[in-house]
Amino acid sequence: MEPPERSAPPASPPPEERFRPPGPPGPSVDVVLPCLDEAEALPWVLGRIPAGWRALVVDNGSTDGSAGLARALGATVVHEERRGFGAACHAGLTAATADIVCFCDCDASLDPGLLVPFVDALRDGEADLLLGRRRPQGRGAWPAHARAGNLALSLLLRRRTGLRLHDLGPLRAARREALLSLGLTDRRSGYPLEMLLAATRAGWRIAELDVGYRPRVGRSKVTGTVRGTLTAVGDMQRLLRAHTAHPSEAPSPPNDET
Repeated sequence: MEPPERSAPPASPPPEERFRPPGPPGPSVDVVLPCLDEAEALPWVLGRIPAGWRALVVDNGSTDGSAGLARALGATVVHEERRGFGAACHAGLTAATADIVCFCDCDASLDPGLLVPFVDALRDGEADLLLGRRRPQGRGAWPAHARAGNLALSLLLRRRTGLRLHDLGPLRAARREALLSLGLTDRRSGYPLEMLLAATRAGWRIAELDVGYRPRVGRSKVTGTVRGTLTAVGDMQRLLRAHTAHPSEAPSPPNDET
């Protein structure tokens, strides 16, 4: 009887591949931090990014050295020349590579470490989008005009979409590919609301978690003044009107960037 044929042994990889060390693993979570002149707050914020996560500081035209400081503190810096909260957020989203992307203000009003249960809920399949319901901690944490504007928008959102949320705050988390598929177009202060409206149209499960809200470091570019609050409310009301008129279509972005 003839012996069975033996298959040839697999070829050995070339020496340069055989001894090549494995590359560093990618981040498990990317945290997008829109930044405009936040040098004073950056050490506190970046010092609270959970281990294994990556901080994506999106510099939106800072003149106080924020970008260089963030890089020195270990963050990845993304530059977005077009001014606007939404422009900075979306630049961070498109630069992210992790499966899960979180958003957090860069002014030390919110601790990015609070995002850990958000990420756990996503991974456990409990929700598709997690939002932080801000609970003020300390005097001056949430100016009265800003809180009133947020309440009014929350009620409008509930009336026009049925979505029962208490806060349209900046602390949130979702999966990167899903967020990109929403096709968000607003590049100003309406970006957070547009995300909610698009997620609602897409049938996402949206949940809130309570988070502590501290007095911010420095002055807010959006809700720190009555004018900034009114501009943000105006942007969001435009989005809600567009959603009511054409609930299956994404609204057009505003014409200017300021």
